[in-house]
Amino acid sequence: MFFVIMCNGYMINKCCQKNSKKQKELQDIKNDLDVLNDVNRLRILCLLREHNEICVCEIFKALKLPQNLVSYHLGKLKEAGFVESKKRGANVMYKPGKIKIKNFQFLINNLFNQ
Repeated sequence: MFFVIMCNGYMINKCCQKNSKKQKELQDIKNDLDVLNDVNRLRILCLLREHNEICVCEIFKALKLPQNLVSYHLGKLKEAGFVESKKRGANVMYKPGKIKIKNFQFLINNLFNQ
């Protein structure tokens, strides 16, 4: 249930109030959507979901994309927390950033299910 206040005769809910917790959540959603607003990043996440952990060399082969482009997108996803990486020998292995993904899902569900 939204908290409602009156302002000049209009009802204003808490998502419209500057500096509110809800406003910060909306900004977080916007930032996450900016990161996810690329089909190649979504393809990478889909591939990671299917394999849970995969080497960068397998990602660019599976997606038929240049290695440097895949590395760039993985960097953006990693910076945002959507993927995690670890070095295993000469390879870098990537997996979904489960905490970030769950948090993002929670924020999206919370936005539409109040």
